[in-house]
Amino acid sequence: MADRLALPMSFDAQYGAGLDRTLVLGGGGVWFVAWQTGYLRTLMKLGLDLGGAQRVVGTSAGSVMASVVTGRRLSTFHTAISGLARAPQIVAALAPASSLTPSQDRALEMFRAATNAKPETVKEIGYAALAANTPSATALTRNITVLLAMRRWPSAALQITCVDTYTGERCVVDSDDGVPLARAVAASSAVPGLFPPQPVGDRRCMDGGVSGSGTHTDLVAGARRAIVISLTDGMNVEDTWGTVEPGGIARQFEELAASGTQVALRVPEGPIPEDLMNPRDIPDALARGTAQAIRDHPELARMWS
Repeated sequence: MADRLALPMSFDAQYGAGLDRTLVLGGGGVWFVAWQTGYLRTLMKLGLDLGGAQRVVGTSAGSVMASVVTGRRLSTFHTAISGLARAPQIVAALAPASSLTPSQDRALEMFRAATNAKPETVKEIGYAALAANTPSATALTRNITVLLAMRRWPSAALQITCVDTYTGERCVVDSDDGVPLARAVAASSAVPGLFPPQPVGDRRCMDGGVSGSGTHTDLVAGARRAIVISLTDGMNVEDTWGTVEPGGIARQFEELAASGTQVALRVPEGPIPEDLMNPRDIPDALARGTAQAIRDHPELARMWS
């Protein structure tokens, strides 16, 4: 297609070469948005300014947080996320997880049951996502706009990942592409079956995690250093992420380190809720993220300085 959005996944390409400090924020539902909010806001309060990274990559839930971090709105967003626990109807609008139609169930199950990210697999999921009877694409974009409380791209450093439903290509959206911020975030967060694919240029795009990666760390490969926040490090054999192949999560982090990038990988300590969309778990996620950030701050600050 005649645009610059499609970018093959490749650690050999050294997409991050020449960059110093980079930040990668992965996906993991409403729970992980809350955990990252507590974690990143606490790091900021302790003096670690991650918003100044030369590249900030966001995928799915991480696209929300990457926008907030580069927009330097962590404190305001913390207040908003805290309120979601008391307003589950808002979460329901942002993340419907029940009463799905058969076509929605089909698309969601195809994503969950996938074991690889081969082009034919990703395209089949994309076709199912396009066929699913979901709420309108504009409704999701509108909800994201309200959640972010900003319309303009906050920084040229921000990169948001998504996947073309028709071609299966990984797409990377930034401030030069003419795509509204909320639409890019909505596309990156459009879990097949739960949310409608979003118009991104002349494409229709879905969740960035469908590409076989929940973090897209290859986009910072070759940078001097990277802090990566992921729901899992892939060391548990039961860890899965839709189209991620067995062992794929850990292998991606190993490839990032092998590219010459100094990596600080952080994942939530303790058990992860089975339902990542439950608003009742938001207070616990905020608290756990806050507590872990206090423990992690000294090491991350030394690495970032």
